[in-house]
Amino acid sequence: MQVRLESIGCRLNIGEIEAMARGLAKAGHRVVGPGTPAELCILNTCTVTSIASRKSRQLIRQLKRANPSAALIVTGCDAELAPSEMVEIGVDLVVGNAQKERLLELAEAEGLLDMTPTDPDELELFEPGDSTRTRAFLKVQDGCDNRCTFCVITIARGAGRSVPADAIMEELHELQRLGYREVVLSGVHLGSYGHDFGDQRGLQHLVERALAETAIERLRLSSLEPWDLDAGFFEVFSYPRLLPHLHLPLQSGCDETLKRMARRTTRKEFSALVRDARRAVPDLAISSDIIVGFPGETDEEFEQSIALVEELAFSRLHIFRYSRREGTPAEKMSAQVRGPVAQERSRRMHALAADLEHRFNSKLVGNTADVLWETAEDHGQTLRWSGLTQNYVRVTATTSLDADLLNVVTPTEIVDVVPGGVVGRILNSEF
Repeated sequence: MQVRLESIGCRLNIGEIEAMARGLAKAGHRVVGPGTPAELCILNTCTVTSIASRKSRQLIRQLKRANPSAALIVTGCDAELAPSEMVEIGVDLVVGNAQKERLLELAEAEGLLDMTPTDPDELELFEPGDSTRTRAFLKVQDGCDNRCTFCVITIARGAGRSVPADAIMEELHELQRLGYREVVLSGVHLGSYGHDFGDQRGLQHLVERALAETAIERLRLSSLEPWDLDAGFFEVFSYPRLLPHLHLPLQSGCDETLKRMARRTTRKEFSALVRDARRAVPDLAISSDIIVGFPGETDEEFEQSIALVEELAFSRLHIFRYSRREGTPAEKMSAQVRGPVAQERSRRMHALAADLEHRFNSKLVGNTADVLWETAEDHGQTLRWSGLTQNYVRVTATTSLDADLLNVVTPTEIVDVVPGGVVGRILNSEF
């Protein structure tokens, strides 16, 4: 059967859909992309913002138009919170987050899929080259016990829970066998990994075990809440295969706003953590999230926030205008910020983010980085490849048309800075 898989939203959603792809391939099914007719479509939705929810439903309609005779299964956070609306759109099967790992089994029970294992001699395995991704996103944790007042994900995903380490090791060995060069450990509240097992340093212990027991060349961490880390955590970056990038969501640089958000950190604590991280890992890139226009955010509070962002000099910034989400405490807060005010704050924060990213990337010029190449565009007589450095900077480089760099790591000299990344010159004479 030809199956179309789509995901919108976080890295965790990507990891879940990639795990489904591997499961489908083992049963002899073929995962197809846009433009190829599908007999079954599976979509992993997102609802972190109202825009994400709207895009999820647009994608459902697009999949139905492109594959009118295919069955459609929808899962993920938007499906969890609005299952009846999914059915009204025309979805054949809605699978809640609690049952997501059994989705293929449930699809088989509904007669939408046959998961009988295929004869190994006839098996066409899912490989990294089957998609544009050469990094695998591996879910090691799900759910969240935080109660940030703006966040609907705790409602959609439930309480925090960790995947047993032995199961993670099996997945890592499988990804290594399939040829992935990089794996991103992902979770809703990744820094709490192992807490439900009674291990307060569970993530650190998991990383150490993964690096000791597997030969994965590049291991990366997804988003980590700042209160889950201390100075001792950064010792784990002494392993060169753990890539020097951290995503630490700040959300606001104002203590009063952080209190209303129920964030378990302060300006002072977050700044100290960033200093500790950079002291321990000199080439570390630190990116972050910021929400502008949160209820009650005054002009003075916003100025504090933008000043701290500039002081901390993040390598990259994800900026969100506050989005009211039904069922969250912030939805009912007074002093909702007017749209034009939030829009102007967003504009200013985006301008600062672009400047900070340019400053960080400019420091790389003249240095050499190991780049994992992911995609290529045909530019007539040449190919323009795109990949990532160890510290998560996007690099482009030009090669001949016959060069095949997909899932290849090469030493690359950084020669220039462009919006959103840098330009490199591949030092490997083969390319």
